[in-house]
Amino acid sequence: MDDRAALLNQLKIDRSHDDPDDDQGRPWLKWLIAVAVVVLLGGGAFRYFAPPPGQPVTVATARPASSGGPAGGSLLDAAGYVVARRAATVSAKITGLVTEVLIEEGSRVEANQIVARLDDTNIRASLEQSRAQFDAAKAQAAQVKVSVANAERDVARRKGLVEQKFISVAELDSAQTTLDSLRASLATAERNTAVAARAVDVAQRSFDDTTVRAPFAGVITVKAAQVGEIVSPLSAGGGFTRTGIGTVVDMDSLEVEVDVNENFINRVKSGQPAIIKLNAYPDWSIPASVIAVIPTADRSKATVKVRVAFKERDDRVLPEMGARVSFLGEAPAAGAAAPAGVIVPAAAVLGSGEKGAVFLLKGEVVERRAVKLGARNGSDQTVIAGLNPGDRVVIGDLPKLKDGDKVRVTTLPEGTAN
Repeated sequence: MDDRAALLNQLKIDRSHDDPDDDQGRPWLKWLIAVAVVVLLGGGAFRYFAPPPGQPVTVATARPASSGGPAGGSLLDAAGYVVARRAATVSAKITGLVTEVLIEEGSRVEANQIVARLDDTNIRASLEQSRAQFDAAKAQAAQVKVSVANAERDVARRKGLVEQKFISVAELDSAQTTLDSLRASLATAERNTAVAARAVDVAQRSFDDTTVRAPFAGVITVKAAQVGEIVSPLSAGGGFTRTGIGTVVDMDSLEVEVDVNENFINRVKSGQPAIIKLNAYPDWSIPASVIAVIPTADRSKATVKVRVAFKERDDRVLPEMGARVSFLGEAPAAGAAAPAGVIVPAAAVLGSGEKGAVFLLKGEVVERRAVKLGARNGSDQTVIAGLNPGDRVVIGDLPKLKDGDKVRVTTLPEGTAN
Protein backbone atom coordinates (compact mmCIF):
# COMPACT_ATOMS: atom_id res chain seq x y z
CA MET A 1 0.00 0.00 0.00
CA ASP A 2 2.79 2.32 0.91
CA ASP A 3 4.56 1.59 -2.38
CA ARG A 4 1.43 2.46 -4.36
CA ALA A 5 1.04 5.77 -2.56
CA ALA A 6 4.66 6.63 -3.24
CA LEU A 7 4.22 5.96 -6.92
CA LEU A 8 1.14 8.24 -7.06
CA ASN A 9 2.99 11.07 -5.35
CA GLN A 10 5.69 10.89 -8.02
CA LEU A 11 3.10 11.48 -10.73
CA LYS A 12 1.89 14.84 -9.19
CA ILE A 13 2.83 18.19 -10.95
CA ASP A 14 4.73 20.70 -8.78
CA ARG A 15 3.05 24.16 -9.38
CA SER A 16 4.93 26.04 -6.73
CA HIS A 17 7.14 27.87 -9.41
CA ASP A 18 4.09 29.09 -11.37
CA ASP A 19 3.13 31.56 -8.65
CA PRO A 20 3.15 35.03 -10.24
CA ASP A 21 4.10 36.57 -6.88
CA ASP A 22 7.15 34.39 -6.62
CA ASP A 23 10.11 36.43 -8.14
CA GLN A 24 12.57 33.68 -7.48
CA GLY A 25 11.00 31.59 -10.20
CA ARG A 26 11.70 34.07 -13.10
CA PRO A 27 14.43 36.64 -12.21
CA TRP A 28 14.98 37.75 -15.85
CA LEU A 29 11.48 39.20 -16.00
CA LYS A 30 12.36 41.94 -13.52
CA TRP A 31 15.39 43.06 -15.59
CA LEU A 32 13.39 43.01 -18.80
CA ILE A 33 10.79 45.34 -17.32
CA ALA A 34 13.47 47.72 -15.97
CA VAL A 35 15.20 47.96 -19.36
CA ALA A 36 11.90 48.67 -21.09
CA VAL A 37 11.10 51.48 -18.64
CA VAL A 38 14.52 53.10 -19.13
CA VAL A 39 14.18 52.94 -22.92
CA LEU A 40 10.74 54.52 -22.82
CA LEU A 41 11.86 57.32 -20.48
CA GLY A 42 15.01 58.03 -22.57
CA GLY A 43 13.02 58.20 -25.78
CA GLY A 44 10.53 60.59 -24.27
CA ALA A 45 13.25 62.85 -22.90
CA PHE A 46 15.04 62.91 -26.25
CA ARG A 47 11.86 63.84 -28.09
CA TYR A 48 11.16 66.55 -25.52
CA PHE A 49 14.59 68.16 -25.31
CA ALA A 50 16.02 67.54 -28.82
CA PRO A 51 15.85 70.61 -31.13
CA PRO A 52 13.57 70.40 -34.13
CA PRO A 53 15.26 69.31 -37.36
CA GLY A 54 16.87 71.81 -39.76
CA GLN A 55 19.65 74.39 -39.59
CA PRO A 56 18.81 77.41 -37.39
CA VAL A 57 18.47 80.65 -39.38
CA THR A 58 17.05 84.12 -39.01
CA VAL A 59 14.86 85.83 -41.58
CA ALA A 60 14.97 89.32 -43.11
CA THR A 61 12.51 90.95 -45.48
CA ALA A 62 13.72 92.68 -48.66
CA ARG A 63 12.68 96.33 -48.70
CA PRO A 64 12.55 98.72 -51.66
CA ALA A 65 15.70 100.73 -52.33
CA SER A 66 15.30 104.50 -52.01
CA SER A 67 15.96 106.76 -54.97
CA GLY A 68 18.86 108.46 -53.17
CA GLY A 69 17.87 112.07 -53.89
CA PRO A 70 18.58 114.33 -56.83
CA ALA A 71 22.06 113.03 -57.39
CA GLY A 72 20.72 109.72 -58.64
CA GLY A 73 21.56 107.57 -55.59
CA SER A 74 24.71 105.92 -54.38
CA LEU A 75 26.36 103.64 -56.92
CA LEU A 76 29.05 102.46 -54.55
CA ASP A 77 30.23 102.95 -50.97
CA ALA A 78 33.81 102.62 -49.77
CA ALA A 79 35.67 103.23 -46.52
CA GLY A 80 38.92 105.13 -46.11
CA TYR A 81 40.75 107.81 -44.16
CA VAL A 82 41.28 111.57 -44.26
CA VAL A 83 44.83 112.34 -45.40
CA ALA A 84 46.81 115.51 -46.06
CA ARG A 85 48.49 116.00 -49.43
CA ARG A 86 50.86 118.55 -47.85
CA ALA A 87 52.41 117.42 -44.59
CA ALA A 88 56.05 117.74 -43.51
CA THR A 89 58.22 116.83 -40.57
CA VAL A 90 60.20 120.00 -39.95
CA SER A 91 63.84 119.30 -39.15
CA ALA A 92 67.14 121.15 -38.97
CA LYS A 93 69.58 120.86 -41.87
CA ILE A 94 72.45 120.42 -39.44
CA THR A 95 73.09 118.50 -36.23
CA GLY A 96 72.77 120.70 -33.19
CA LEU A 97 71.52 121.27 -29.66
CA VAL A 98 67.97 122.66 -29.38
CA THR A 99 67.97 125.92 -27.43
CA GLU A 100 64.44 127.14 -28.18
CA VAL A 101 61.17 125.55 -29.39
CA LEU A 102 58.44 128.00 -30.43
CA ILE A 103 55.60 125.62 -31.37
CA GLU A 104 52.98 123.53 -29.61
CA GLU A 105 50.51 120.94 -30.88
CA GLY A 106 47.53 122.69 -32.42
CA SER A 107 49.30 126.01 -33.01
CA ARG A 108 49.09 127.55 -36.46
CA VAL A 109 52.23 128.66 -38.27
CA GLU A 110 52.80 130.75 -41.36
CA ALA A 111 55.23 130.06 -44.17
CA ASN A 112 58.86 130.82 -43.18
CA GLN A 113 57.89 131.33 -39.54
CA ILE A 114 60.58 130.41 -36.97
CA VAL A 115 59.65 127.22 -35.10
CA ALA A 116 62.92 126.47 -33.26
CA ARG A 117 66.53 127.56 -32.77
CA LEU A 118 69.71 125.54 -32.31
CA ASP A 119 72.90 126.38 -30.43
CA ASP A 120 74.89 128.71 -32.73
CA THR A 121 77.98 129.35 -30.57
CA ASN A 122 80.51 127.46 -32.69
CA ILE A 123 78.93 128.41 -36.00
CA ARG A 124 78.85 132.09 -35.00
CA ALA A 125 82.58 131.94 -34.20
CA SER A 126 83.26 130.31 -37.56
CA LEU A 127 81.24 133.04 -39.26
CA GLU A 128 83.26 135.77 -37.55
CA GLN A 129 86.50 134.06 -38.57
CA SER A 130 85.36 133.91 -42.19
CA ARG A 131 84.47 137.58 -42.14
CA ALA A 132 87.88 138.46 -40.73
CA GLN A 133 89.61 136.43 -43.43
CA PHE A 134 87.53 138.21 -46.03
CA ASP A 135 88.55 141.60 -44.66
CA ALA A 136 92.24 140.57 -44.71
CA ALA A 137 91.96 139.40 -48.31
CA LYS A 138 90.37 142.69 -49.32
CA ALA A 139 93.14 144.65 -47.58
CA GLN A 140 95.83 142.60 -49.29
CA ALA A 141 94.22 143.12 -52.68
CA ALA A 142 94.04 146.87 -52.04
CA GLN A 143 97.73 146.93 -51.16
CA VAL A 144 98.71 145.11 -54.33
CA LYS A 145 96.48 147.44 -56.33
CA VAL A 146 98.40 150.44 -55.01
CA SER A 147 101.71 148.81 -55.98
CA VAL A 148 100.41 148.15 -59.50
CA ALA A 149 99.42 151.79 -59.90
CA ASN A 150 102.87 152.93 -58.80
CA ALA A 151 104.58 150.46 -61.19
CA GLU A 152 102.44 151.72 -64.08
CA ARG A 153 103.59 155.34 -63.43
CA ASP A 154 107.21 154.18 -63.22
CA VAL A 155 106.99 152.42 -66.56
CA ALA A 156 105.48 155.52 -68.16
CA ARG A 157 108.31 157.73 -66.88
CA ARG A 158 110.98 155.28 -68.05
CA LYS A 159 109.48 155.21 -71.54
CA GLY A 160 109.98 158.98 -71.75
CA LEU A 161 113.56 158.73 -70.52
CA VAL A 162 114.36 156.01 -73.05
CA GLU A 163 113.06 158.26 -75.87
CA GLN A 164 115.31 161.08 -74.61
CA LYS A 165 118.27 158.67 -74.40
CA PHE A 166 118.72 159.26 -70.67
CA ILE A 167 118.36 155.55 -69.67
CA SER A 168 118.84 152.29 -71.42
CA VAL A 169 116.11 150.03 -72.79
CA ALA A 170 117.13 147.38 -70.26
CA GLU A 171 115.96 149.56 -67.40
CA LEU A 172 112.58 150.01 -69.09
CA ASP A 173 112.26 146.25 -69.53
CA SER A 174 113.00 145.71 -65.83
CA ALA A 175 110.27 148.17 -64.84
CA GLN A 176 107.80 146.51 -67.20
CA THR A 177 108.57 143.08 -65.67
CA THR A 178 107.91 144.44 -62.18
CA LEU A 179 104.56 145.82 -63.36
CA ASP A 180 103.49 142.52 -64.90
CA SER A 181 104.41 140.68 -61.68
CA LEU A 182 102.36 143.09 -59.58
CA ARG A 183 99.38 142.75 -61.92
CA ALA A 184 99.54 138.95 -61.50
CA SER A 185 99.69 139.39 -57.72
CA LEU A 186 96.65 141.68 -57.88
CA ALA A 187 94.68 139.06 -59.83
CA THR A 188 95.60 136.45 -57.20
CA ALA A 189 94.62 138.79 -54.37
CA GLU A 190 91.27 139.55 -56.00
CA ARG A 191 90.63 135.81 -56.45
CA ASN A 192 91.51 135.20 -52.81
CA THR A 193 89.07 137.94 -51.87
CA ALA A 194 86.31 136.22 -53.86
CA VAL A 195 87.11 132.90 -52.15
CA ALA A 196 86.95 134.55 -48.76
CA ALA A 197 83.59 136.08 -49.68
CA ARG A 198 82.25 132.64 -50.57
CA ALA A 199 83.55 131.30 -47.25
CA VAL A 200 81.60 134.03 -45.48
CA ASP A 201 78.51 133.05 -47.47
CA VAL A 202 78.89 129.38 -46.47
CA ALA A 203 79.38 130.29 -42.84
CA GLN A 204 76.36 132.57 -42.99
CA ARG A 205 74.22 129.77 -44.43
CA SER A 206 75.37 127.42 -41.67
CA PHE A 207 74.48 130.10 -39.16
CA ASP A 208 71.05 130.53 -40.76
CA ASP A 209 70.52 126.77 -40.53
CA THR A 210 70.50 127.05 -36.74
CA THR A 211 67.11 128.72 -37.14
CA VAL A 212 64.39 126.22 -38.15
CA ARG A 213 61.46 127.65 -40.14
CA ALA A 214 58.11 126.32 -41.29
CA PRO A 215 58.13 125.34 -45.00
CA PHE A 216 54.49 126.35 -45.52
CA ALA A 217 51.47 127.58 -43.60
CA GLY A 218 49.61 124.97 -41.58
CA VAL A 219 48.86 123.50 -38.18
CA ILE A 220 51.36 121.74 -35.91
CA THR A 221 50.12 118.21 -35.23
CA VAL A 222 53.23 116.76 -33.54
CA LYS A 223 55.88 118.41 -31.35
CA ALA A 224 58.84 116.03 -31.46
CA ALA A 225 61.74 117.88 -29.78
CA GLN A 226 62.34 119.69 -26.52
CA VAL A 227 64.95 122.21 -25.38
CA GLY A 228 68.22 120.47 -24.55
CA GLU A 229 67.83 117.61 -27.03
CA ILE A 230 70.06 116.97 -30.03
CA VAL A 231 68.45 116.97 -33.47
CA SER A 232 70.05 115.58 -36.58
CA PRO A 233 68.71 114.97 -40.10
CA LEU A 234 70.94 111.88 -40.33
CA SER A 235 69.90 110.31 -37.03
CA ALA A 236 68.36 106.84 -36.95
CA GLY A 237 66.08 107.95 -34.13
CA GLY A 238 67.90 106.07 -31.38
CA GLY A 239 69.06 107.32 -28.00
CA PHE A 240 68.42 110.98 -27.26
CA THR A 241 68.86 112.24 -30.82
CA ARG A 242 65.72 113.48 -32.60
CA THR A 243 65.20 113.58 -36.34
CA GLY A 244 62.72 116.45 -36.37
CA ILE A 245 61.27 119.37 -34.47
CA GLY A 246 57.61 118.82 -35.31
CA THR A 247 55.07 118.01 -38.01
CA VAL A 248 53.13 120.69 -39.87
CA VAL A 249 50.01 119.87 -41.89
CA ASP A 250 48.34 122.06 -44.49
CA MET A 251 44.67 121.69 -43.51
CA ASP A 252 43.57 123.09 -46.87
CA SER A 253 45.06 120.01 -48.55
CA LEU A 254 42.93 117.46 -46.67
CA GLU A 255 41.19 114.82 -48.77
CA VAL A 256 39.93 111.26 -48.40
CA GLU A 257 41.62 108.17 -49.78
CA VAL A 258 39.50 105.03 -50.12
CA ASP A 259 40.16 101.53 -51.43
CA VAL A 260 37.54 100.44 -53.97
CA ASN A 261 37.08 96.79 -54.88
CA GLU A 262 38.44 96.33 -58.39
CA ASN A 263 35.16 94.62 -59.39
CA PHE A 264 33.38 97.97 -58.92
CA ILE A 265 36.04 100.44 -60.06
CA ASN A 266 34.21 100.89 -63.37
CA ARG A 267 31.55 102.79 -61.41
CA VAL A 268 34.02 105.51 -60.36
CA LYS A 269 35.48 108.24 -62.58
CA SER A 270 37.29 111.53 -62.16
CA GLY A 271 35.01 114.45 -61.32
CA GLN A 272 32.16 112.21 -60.14
CA PRO A 273 30.04 113.69 -57.30
CA ALA A 274 30.24 111.99 -53.94
CA ILE A 275 29.21 112.30 -50.32
CA ILE A 276 31.68 111.95 -47.43
CA LYS A 277 30.55 110.91 -43.96
CA LEU A 278 33.08 110.96 -41.14
CA ASN A 279 32.91 108.21 -38.54
CA ALA A 280 33.11 110.89 -35.86
CA TYR A 281 30.07 112.73 -37.34
CA PRO A 282 27.89 110.04 -38.98
CA ASP A 283 24.94 112.43 -39.52
CA TRP A 284 27.03 115.04 -41.35
CA SER A 285 26.98 114.65 -45.14
CA ILE A 286 29.85 116.56 -46.77
CA PRO A 287 29.68 117.30 -50.51
CA ALA A 288 32.69 115.96 -52.36
CA SER A 289 34.00 114.96 -55.77
CA VAL A 290 36.47 112.43 -57.13
CA ILE A 291 39.93 113.90 -57.73
CA ALA A 292 41.47 110.89 -59.44
CA VAL A 293 41.49 107.12 -59.67
CA ILE A 294 45.07 105.98 -59.02
CA PRO A 295 46.04 103.93 -62.11
CA THR A 296 47.30 100.86 -60.27
CA ALA A 297 45.76 98.06 -58.21
CA ASP A 298 46.80 96.41 -54.97
CA ARG A 299 47.07 92.73 -55.82
CA SER A 300 47.03 91.64 -52.17
CA LYS A 301 43.69 93.35 -51.49
CA ALA A 302 42.26 93.43 -55.04
CA THR A 303 41.49 97.13 -54.61
CA VAL A 304 42.18 100.41 -56.40
CA LYS A 305 42.90 103.64 -54.50
CA VAL A 306 40.64 106.64 -55.18
CA ARG A 307 41.25 110.24 -54.07
CA VAL A 308 38.19 112.28 -53.07
CA ALA A 309 38.19 116.05 -52.43
CA PHE A 310 36.10 118.00 -49.92
CA LYS A 311 33.98 120.73 -51.48
CA GLU A 312 33.59 122.40 -48.09
CA ARG A 313 36.33 123.17 -45.56
CA ASP A 314 35.60 122.70 -41.87
CA ASP A 315 37.73 122.70 -38.74
CA ARG A 316 36.09 119.47 -37.62
CA VAL A 317 37.83 117.54 -40.39
CA LEU A 318 41.14 116.21 -39.06
CA PRO A 319 43.88 114.06 -40.60
CA GLU A 320 43.61 110.27 -40.17
CA MET A 321 39.89 110.36 -39.36
CA GLY A 322 37.90 107.39 -40.59
CA ALA A 323 35.48 108.20 -43.40
CA ARG A 324 32.95 106.54 -45.71
CA VAL A 325 32.45 107.78 -49.25
CA SER A 326 29.26 107.28 -51.28
CA PHE A 327 29.91 107.66 -55.01
CA LEU A 328 26.81 109.16 -56.59
CA GLY A 329 25.33 108.50 -60.00
CA GLU A 330 23.87 111.03 -62.37
CA ALA A 331 20.29 112.13 -61.83
CA PRO A 332 17.82 110.27 -64.10
CA ALA A 333 16.37 112.15 -67.02
CA ALA A 334 12.93 113.70 -66.67
CA GLY A 335 10.26 111.02 -66.94
CA ALA A 336 12.74 108.16 -66.73
CA ALA A 337 11.94 105.39 -64.30
CA ALA A 338 14.29 104.86 -61.39
CA PRO A 339 16.23 101.60 -61.51
CA ALA A 340 14.55 98.78 -59.61
CA GLY A 341 16.20 97.27 -56.59
CA VAL A 342 15.76 96.11 -53.02
CA ILE A 343 17.89 96.24 -49.89
CA VAL A 344 18.72 93.20 -47.78
CA PRO A 345 21.25 92.61 -45.00
CA ALA A 346 24.73 91.96 -46.37
CA ALA A 347 24.90 88.83 -44.19
CA ALA A 348 22.11 87.31 -46.31
CA VAL A 349 24.17 87.42 -49.52
CA LEU A 350 26.71 84.93 -50.80
CA GLY A 351 29.39 86.12 -53.21
CA SER A 352 30.86 89.50 -54.16
CA GLY A 353 31.25 91.67 -57.20
CA GLU A 354 28.22 92.02 -59.45
CA LYS A 355 26.83 88.51 -58.96
CA GLY A 356 25.72 86.72 -55.82
CA ALA A 357 23.10 84.41 -54.37
CA VAL A 358 20.54 84.43 -51.58
CA PHE A 359 18.32 81.78 -49.97
CA LEU A 360 14.60 82.54 -49.96
CA LEU A 361 12.42 81.04 -47.23
CA LYS A 362 9.61 78.91 -48.67
CA GLY A 363 7.71 77.40 -45.74
CA GLU A 364 10.26 75.27 -43.90
CA VAL A 365 12.70 74.91 -46.80
CA VAL A 366 14.98 77.34 -48.63
CA GLU A 367 15.30 78.13 -52.31
CA ARG A 368 18.64 79.30 -53.68
CA ARG A 369 18.34 82.23 -56.09
CA ALA A 370 21.00 84.04 -58.12
CA VAL A 371 20.89 87.84 -57.87
CA LYS A 372 22.65 90.86 -59.33
CA LEU A 373 24.33 92.99 -56.69
CA GLY A 374 24.54 96.75 -56.47
CA ALA A 375 26.22 99.03 -53.95
CA ARG A 376 26.93 97.99 -50.39
CA ASN A 377 26.36 100.52 -47.61
CA GLY A 378 27.64 99.28 -44.27
CA SER A 379 25.54 96.27 -43.27
CA ASP A 380 23.04 96.79 -46.13
CA GLN A 381 23.39 95.30 -49.61
CA THR A 382 21.48 96.58 -52.62
CA VAL A 383 20.17 93.87 -54.95
CA ILE A 384 19.47 95.23 -58.42
CA ALA A 385 17.81 92.14 -59.90
CA GLY A 386 16.56 88.78 -58.66
CA LEU A 387 14.49 89.85 -55.65
CA ASN A 388 11.23 91.67 -55.10
CA PRO A 389 10.18 93.81 -52.13
CA GLY A 390 8.73 91.59 -49.43
CA ASP A 391 10.79 88.49 -50.30
CA ARG A 392 12.07 86.75 -47.18
CA VAL A 393 15.75 85.84 -47.18
CA VAL A 394 17.54 83.79 -44.55
CA ILE A 395 20.64 84.70 -42.55
CA GLY A 396 22.82 81.97 -41.12
CA ASP A 397 25.64 79.63 -42.08
CA LEU A 398 24.91 80.13 -45.77
CA PRO A 399 27.86 78.11 -47.18
CA LYS A 400 26.36 74.98 -45.55
CA LEU A 401 22.93 75.50 -47.11
CA LYS A 402 21.77 74.11 -50.43
CA ASP A 403 18.60 74.37 -52.45
CA GLY A 404 15.73 72.54 -50.78
CA ASP A 405 17.27 72.25 -47.30
CA LYS A 406 14.93 72.31 -44.35
CA VAL A 407 15.63 75.11 -41.89
CA ARG A 408 14.48 76.18 -38.47
CA VAL A 409 13.65 79.90 -38.02
CA THR A 410 14.90 81.38 -34.76
CA THR A 411 14.75 85.03 -33.71
CA LEU A 412 14.37 87.69 -36.39
CA PRO A 413 16.82 90.61 -36.83
CA GLU A 414 15.75 93.74 -34.98
CA GLY A 415 13.38 95.84 -37.02
CA THR A 416 12.72 93.10 -39.60
CA ALA A 417 9.21 91.93 -40.37
CA ASN A 418 8.61 88.20 -40.55
